[in-house]
Amino acid sequence: MRIMITYSFLQHYWWFLVSLLGALLVFLMFVQGANSMVRTLGYTEEGRHLIINSTGRKWEFTFTTLVTFGGAFFASFPLFYSTSFGGAYWLWMIILFTFVLQAVSYEFQNKLGNLLGAKTFQIFLAINGFLGPLLLGGAVATFFEGSNFIVMKDNLINSQLSIVNSQLEITPVISHWANASHGLDALLNPWVLVFGLAVMFLARVLGTLYIINNVNNEDLRSRAGFQLLASSLAFVVLFVVYLVHLLLKDGYSYTADGTIVIEPYKYLNNFLDMWYLLVVLLIGVVLVLFAIGRSFADKNWIWGIWPAGIGVVLVVLSLLLCAGWNNTAYYPSTADLQSSLTIQNSCSSEFTLTTMAIVSILIPFVLAYIWHAWWSIDKKKLDIMDITNDHAY
Repeated sequence: MRIMITYSFLQHYWWFLVSLLGALLVFLMFVQGANSMVRTLGYTEEGRHLIINSTGRKWEFTFTTLVTFGGAFFASFPLFYSTSFGGAYWLWMIILFTFVLQAVSYEFQNKLGNLLGAKTFQIFLAINGFLGPLLLGGAVATFFEGSNFIVMKDNLINSQLSIVNSQLEITPVISHWANASHGLDALLNPWVLVFGLAVMFLARVLGTLYIINNVNNEDLRSRAGFQLLASSLAFVVLFVVYLVHLLLKDGYSYTADGTIVIEPYKYLNNFLDMWYLLVVLLIGVVLVLFAIGRSFADKNWIWGIWPAGIGVVLVVLSLLLCAGWNNTAYYPSTADLQSSLTIQNSCSSEFTLTTMAIVSILIPFVLAYIWHAWWSIDKKKLDIMDITNDHAY
């Protein structure tokens, strides 16, 4: 029997892949979470070196996933890429700058001739640890809260005519930001900040669980309990508050002809209509809470990062799918309702999505390689002997 792959299926398929990459990125931000505690959890010089060398083994995974997430968005939903990355560039540039700052800090903090000193670069790592998850979480929150942009698709035709008639004419832009803040205005929305702070504290929870698992040092593990409790309480409160807000707020849906309309309780309706996403969300929440509770109650149990990581991926995946599936505008415009982006009006051509879908068959092999590399790196827990050689950060 021949299986018909429709354009709509490809749109939903690629939103799933982009959402999965976003979910994996949130999990991998345990690197940023641990770095935000370099000078608190790592109270001694030895402790700080252990944390930095532990996260230094994994920071490339986070950075690569961030770049892949952006690349997948660009290839599958180019109008979002041009609207958000092109319009809200100050927000994205700050995010990228903090990640570049992270890479430089790892490589140069202990190099000969370092005029700034190791402490300065450790502070840079902490800045990335705080701002990276906070701003990325805020960017994701705009999928639900909206952003201040205007899309003028007629300019796509006008720009083609201008190239034919005269190469000297200015090519009209398809979308532009409706104010001069270029993305920073999102941080004035308190709900964006609530979600961003929830992601930041989640990263600290994951970072603490990762250090407990990866570093064989009783001093760090004994002091991780307080950090885990404080970050977990902050995360749970912020996440529950935002989840209640999300389920009760109006959302943006689109009709068969592509018209954007406001729908009361849109995201609650999405979870009820797509009950399987609600099941995935609940399973993810239970896994995260189990990992936190078991790790706090049993000081000898060091495996919390794995159920917590799986739970985080499931929760974020269900939220992002809820934002884009079921005729939902995943990037609402607060400046012009009809400019809101959907997986239908912002995606690549059918040919492009089909070609990329064939290439995506390689994804399981890439994941298998990542798993093997991770296992090879972590088959021996990090201890004090590992930070005394020439290859240590």
